[in-house]
Amino acid sequence: MLLLIPRLIGLTMAKKDLQGTLDLLVLKTLAQKGEMHGYGIVLHVQRASDELLAVEEGSLYPALHRMEQRGWIKSNWALTDSGRNAKYYKLTAAGRRELETAEKSFEQLVKGVRAVMRYA
Repeated sequence: MLLLIPRLIGLTMAKKDLQGTLDLLVLKTLAQKGEMHGYGIVLHVQRASDELLAVEEGSLYPALHRMEQRGWIKSNWALTDSGRNAKYYKLTAAGRRELETAEKSFEQLVKGVRAVMRYA
């Protein structure tokens, strides 16, 4: 099951890589936007990536549950603007630390790919 759909890039990624990428995107979204419900996270990633990335809701909610178990995010139930009950997620201090680590790791990956691309 793919966690992210890279729409314009035909790369095959391992499930662990995709989970790490999804975690990074969710943590970064919550760091930038504050408390959000799951569908709001889906929309933000889609819009922020200029529609290049789509997060499948069927992958997002297990990821949110996993991140909550790890203490990276916490949740509470609240009403949406339209009056529906939804679970809202918020970044924790541990989540901020994980985000810093994930961003550094991702930057190293990008740096490595760029280095290879210069010589390809």
